[in-house]
Amino acid sequence: MSRLRAYQEQSGERAQQTRETIIVQHLPLVRYLVARFTAQLPAHLDPQDLTSAAVIGLIHAADRFDPGRGVQFKTFAEQHIRGAIIDELRACDPLSRTVREKCKLVEREMHKLEHSLGRNPSGQEMAQALQLNMDAYHQLLEEVHEFSFISIDDSWDDEDGHPLSLADVLGDDEAKGPQQQAMAAQLSASLGTAIEGLPERERLAVTLYYYEELNLKEIGAIMGLTESRICQILSQAMARLKGKMKLFRP
Repeated sequence: MSRLRAYQEQSGERAQQTRETIIVQHLPLVRYLVARFTAQLPAHLDPQDLTSAAVIGLIHAADRFDPGRGVQFKTFAEQHIRGAIIDELRACDPLSRTVREKCKLVEREMHKLEHSLGRNPSGQEMAQALQLNMDAYHQLLEEVHEFSFISIDDSWDDEDGHPLSLADVLGDDEAKGPQQQAMAAQLSASLGTAIEGLPERERLAVTLYYYEELNLKEIGAIMGLTESRICQILSQAMARLKGKMKLFRP
């Protein structure tokens, strides 16, 4: 019994050391993802709070990771870290529920108009449907920008329980299991089709923002528009894409 106990203790110590090594090795991933979020969010948010939440997400990922499922730890951890950051953002913002409802309202009206018109509705048509003037509609788009941005990280599981999100397609390509590779390829094709269906300015803004990873100021300089207007264009584009991508989800 003493030998068995000693073996179990040694195994536990090795597992703990492996866990701690994995966490330390992936702290740069935490910093990278936090930076990606804070670069697009209001200045009053404390990056340190997001970092603390992200580290907790990394620890949870290390505790739950199963290498036998054929997924790289980095891919698995990204989902947990993103989720932890999003939860922290929503928890620290007392207006988050109201903003989420506004975001859903824009998405619903966008979907209804696309269905009834058989094409992408204009901003003027959206404003009329929401019973707003154009200034109020543009203000609404700026308010929902934060959640339009975050929503691209919404995730779901494939048949084997592997997490996959739009961010996996928009972001850097990571090694995935065969099932994830197939889903990512299908999702990438569907996303490409959806983006191609966007109005020209929205398509350019989305490409520069998510693929080229430019910030609002840089995109504004390229397109000859203010940061505020780029924010509005991206919010409207995300509302269109979310509706389209729901139709393509596996």
